[in-house]
Amino acid sequence: MPAVGDPVRALDPAKVPVRLQVPSIGVDVPLIRLGTNPDGSLEVPADYQQVGWFTGSAAPGDTGPSVIAGHVDSKDGPAPFFRLRDLSVGARVVVTAADGADRSFTVDGVQQYPKDAFPTGAVYGPAPGPVLRLITCGGSFDRATGHYRDNVVVFAS
Repeated sequence: MPAVGDPVRALDPAKVPVRLQVPSIGVDVPLIRLGTNPDGSLEVPADYQQVGWFTGSAAPGDTGPSVIAGHVDSKDGPAPFFRLRDLSVGARVVVTAADGADRSFTVDGVQQYPKDAFPTGAVYGPAPGPVLRLITCGGSFDRATGHYRDNVVVFAS
């Protein structure tokens, strides 16, 4: 995953996202919290079946990008974001906060990027309003490294 900035904002605990739903691809999962690795890259869930919200990003519904990451698969089979690349423009994404409030987003686009050309600014940079970024791995699998060569990013607003 790409390098990201350090968390800089205090967050109202009621706004912490706790569930992600993407009905068109059958995703309905609880969210864990993700930080950064020592090298500054985005932490990924240790369990392949978990999906997490990056605590250094905006709360869903607040101005700026809210970033949620999950795995595409594991050696045991598909993970929650297996069909993320199949999302269509206009698809609905719902993030539920700890206070029970739902924040709805609409998919604007789905892009695939080589990991060495990840669009950090477009994903984590300032936005004029609330936006959502869903990130997973994609492209071909490199058996030598045990990792996918690309990232799939869903842009939603």
